[in-house]
Amino acid sequence: MSILIKGGRVITAADDYIGDVYVEDERISLIGESLDIQAERTIDASGKYVLPGGVDPHTHLDMPFGGTVTIDDVESGQTSAAFGGTTTHVDFIIQPQGASFADALDEWRGKANGKQVIDMGYHMAVTDLKEGGTLEELATLPDQGITSYKLFMAYKGALMVDDETLFRTMQVAADTGALVMVHAENGDAIDVLVKEALAAGHTDPKYHALTRPPETEGEATNRAIQLARVAGSPLYVVHVSCAESVEPIQLAREKGWDVWGETCTQYFFIDYTFLERPNFEGGKYVYTPPPRDKANQDVLWNAVRTDKLSAISTDHCAFLWDGQKTIGRDDFSKIPNGGPGLETRLQMIHEFGVRGGRISLNRMVELLSTNPAKLFGLYPRKGTIAVGSDADIVVFDPDKRVTISASTHHSKSDYNLFEGTEVTGAPEVVLLRGNVLVEDGELVAQPGIGQFVARAKFGEELRPAATVA
Repeated sequence: MSILIKGGRVITAADDYIGDVYVEDERISLIGESLDIQAERTIDASGKYVLPGGVDPHTHLDMPFGGTVTIDDVESGQTSAAFGGTTTHVDFIIQPQGASFADALDEWRGKANGKQVIDMGYHMAVTDLKEGGTLEELATLPDQGITSYKLFMAYKGALMVDDETLFRTMQVAADTGALVMVHAENGDAIDVLVKEALAAGHTDPKYHALTRPPETEGEATNRAIQLARVAGSPLYVVHVSCAESVEPIQLAREKGWDVWGETCTQYFFIDYTFLERPNFEGGKYVYTPPPRDKANQDVLWNAVRTDKLSAISTDHCAFLWDGQKTIGRDDFSKIPNGGPGLETRLQMIHEFGVRGGRISLNRMVELLSTNPAKLFGLYPRKGTIAVGSDADIVVFDPDKRVTISASTHHSKSDYNLFEGTEVTGAPEVVLLRGNVLVEDGELVAQPGIGQFVARAKFGEELRPAATVA
């Protein structure tokens, strides 16, 4: 269907103007003022923002963790994303112990088949280079459109890798055009602190944070930066939560090194005291890294404003509070780590970032769409409104008032991290490649419309021919 979006305020990372956007054959084909062109459908965007669809580079759908599986599968997680104005995400394949990377990829593709509501790519989380995948096999993934490797420096005994595995993967990335992502915490030190806490009878959710002090994040961040420097690999530090981690990233960027960092929506709003809530409600806020001292929130707002940190993701990793989080009611170390967030990122950052005077509209688009698209090989097909780009478009009503609640969100999670928060501004119409996904509060497209997107290698641009259905 051809669509003409008329009279909206078009906002990209660089531009801000009133104009019309004409869409045909799933792409943006014309942009101008008062376009005189016939379309099968016209959307009046007067008084509305016209934004590029959000790109979330950090999600976990249908992922085994801690003896259970995240409550959102591909369909429910991507439906949440669509209602939140996110039209593309990159999910993590977690290599099972002993499995090859090809087997892991097949397993994750099987989870998505027929369920995709939005477009998606994959990162490969490397967990086993001894009994499972090989470095040679890892080196083939970028040619398959999987152009980022994730390594966990924490979760000892589960997902954590040693420095040799980390460094060898960095060397492969340097040779193959991949981007290395790290979950930066010192897993060995944390393991000692957790065992000491449990031995002392400390089992409440707050000890999740007390056994993962910010210094363990800062140390691992610096270690990863230095190792990447030796290997010649670009590095992306995920879910940065505190000053101790921002500082080494800032220093590396000032030196001109290929280092980037992201934070997540929740770290701007939820602090350590949430973990102290009674009757195990604190368990809702157990994710990793944990909620930090409130002083870090201003540090993070400044970091995203000044490009010390370059993206805001969600780390959407949703569980039920009642029945999954409660696995750890008597042992904080058994609480499944993660929280929901795919649906609320745009609304929360618009309300408290833009309306709060902390960042501009252009910077919001850059953080939520353009930079993730550039860093993860999706730009300019995704992440902007330009002729030739996919027509992933959000018509956003900046005046609509919404109260965020689990009673209205589309995740299967039984709680919302921002329950009761009032925001002004919400997506009104969401398009994926020119197809209307969400309109008038309803999902109007069928699961299966979403596609796997083979991403370009790091630093390269993605053109339409790179798509694999």
